[in-house]
Amino acid sequence: MASRHPIRIGTRGSPLALAQANEVRERLRDAHPRLAATDAVEIVPIKTTGDQVTDRPLAEIGGKGLFTQEIEAALQGGRIHMAVHSMKDVPTWLPEGLVIGAVLPREDPRDALIAEVDSISALPAGATVGTSSLRRQAQLLAQRPDLSVTGLRGNVATRLRKVAEGQVAATFLAVAGLRRLGLVDSIAAVLPPEEMLPAVAQGAIGIEMQAEDDETGRLIAAINDAATEARVRTERGLLDGLRGSCTTPVGVYAELDDAGEIWLRALLAAPDGGSVFRAERRGPVADGLAMAKEAAAELRAQAGPALCRQLGLDEG
Repeated sequence: MASRHPIRIGTRGSPLALAQANEVRERLRDAHPRLAATDAVEIVPIKTTGDQVTDRPLAEIGGKGLFTQEIEAALQGGRIHMAVHSMKDVPTWLPEGLVIGAVLPREDPRDALIAEVDSISALPAGATVGTSSLRRQAQLLAQRPDLSVTGLRGNVATRLRKVAEGQVAATFLAVAGLRRLGLVDSIAAVLPPEEMLPAVAQGAIGIEMQAEDDETGRLIAAINDAATEARVRTERGLLDGLRGSCTTPVGVYAELDDAGEIWLRALLAAPDGGSVFRAERRGPVADGLAMAKEAAAELRAQAGPALCRQLGLDEG
């Protein structure tokens, strides 16, 4: 492994990704005073496939690892010591020798409606909504089958601009990203999970590292959030149980209730919103992963083999 002076953090180069990497750097500095020097921690932007190919839906160009694989290659090659990811972009199966060593406290995981109106129901009949997320598309069309959906990619600023210019009547963005970028004034409405279940691990920042890198492991253990870790592990377990990917039209939300139990809500849908299947579990945090696997099996059974094949869910 390369020298630890400076410690190098790999990340995508978008404004949101850089904001997340900076949050990790600041938390490391707070936890470890020796890292407070200006040059002690370096952020290394890395362009990923998902950043380079912006003219096609993610589902068309693979879906798995599109925002992580180049960063993981740098991690495996020792050019960086840790990688910072939006956990919703991280496939459930990591390359051999790599692990998620820590997750930060979760931001608001819900979706935000970006529009001139304050609800999905208030959108004009037949309006065009821009999103490249099959999860959002399916849940939107299940509520409003009269709406038209068109692909919309690009960073947060690009998508906000396209709504402001009237290219689309509305779009959806993660509340977490808008908060981290200081753009909460752009939100027309925050959509509750009952209306729009978020993506797997949405709002959570993860730190990936080499499994045998004990020094990095010690550094990031100090900033790990156990509650977020439990929620993310449960949600990712649901996706893994479905044998899906980051582009599968699945919504899931795990939260801890006042009794300290984990409450899991999940759905699997056809992209056109014509079929939506739901499952729910509640129980001890220690049983989160087992409950996720049970819920995934229930969703697969509800959907049936034909839809599972259509969605590319491996038989595994």
